[in-house]
Amino acid sequence: MSATPRRRAETEVSAPLRASAIEKKVHRRDRRMSLGGHLVELRRRLMIAALALVLGMVGAFIFTDAVIHLITEPIRVVAASRGDDFAVLNFDTVTSGFDLRMRIAFAIGILASAPIWLWQIWAFIMPGLSRSEVRYTVGFLAAAIPLFFAGCASGLAIVPHIVELMATFVPEQGAQFYTASFYYDFVFKLLIVVGVAYVLPVFLVALNLAGVMSGREILRGWRIAILVATLFAALATPAADVISMLMLAGVLSALFFAAVGVSLILDRRKARALPVVPDRSELDA
Repeated sequence: MSATPRRRAETEVSAPLRASAIEKKVHRRDRRMSLGGHLVELRRRLMIAALALVLGMVGAFIFTDAVIHLITEPIRVVAASRGDDFAVLNFDTVTSGFDLRMRIAFAIGILASAPIWLWQIWAFIMPGLSRSEVRYTVGFLAAAIPLFFAGCASGLAIVPHIVELMATFVPEQGAQFYTASFYYDFVFKLLIVVGVAYVLPVFLVALNLAGVMSGREILRGWRIAILVATLFAALATPAADVISMLMLAGVLSALFFAAVGVSLILDRRKARALPVVPDRSELDA
């Protein structure tokens, strides 16, 4: 009779252990299945993103004439002022015309399909993020994407000034032949550089959120920031166009100080969230 309660006690003790062991096995099995499920989901989302990119390229190929007309407008302006034979867009190979259209279609396809492939990336990584990480990521993208496109628009407005300025260095007896591939690379890289320059203040705020730099530390570098913004604007705009240089430098400086202001506000919120530690004198009293 005494063995029965003992067996019952052993059963009651071992039952939770067996249950926990079963849960661990199920958890390991679910984890293996979830990894396979993640791979299947990743493949599906990559296929959707690739299909969106291809469709975007096909649709963008229709508008390549308009894009070529837009980016070559500075060449026509130079040709109108210096003569039709002075400035010519040169296609130096048999396939260079088709190659230029494909490169333009690829760039526009990436931009046109960005909402789809960005959403696929976001939907894949979002379940693994905390609420604060989701909030910070959404805020970063909401600020970075419009600023990047605003920077690209500013770079597109700068291109005619640079082309006209560079044409003034060509002697009157010479001619300016713009190789199509090199000209496209020049315009595309300029747009990317100016777009990234507009996004740099958002990265400063991200560093502040990560605890790498405080708002006051960012503010201490305001002189260097203004100097870099002025030098960048001077290189990106013609020397004779002082107004454009000052406007671009002013926009970049304003974005820097906006990042400083946001960082200072975030620092204050962090300070308020910290627990108040009493002094040792108060504890002794």
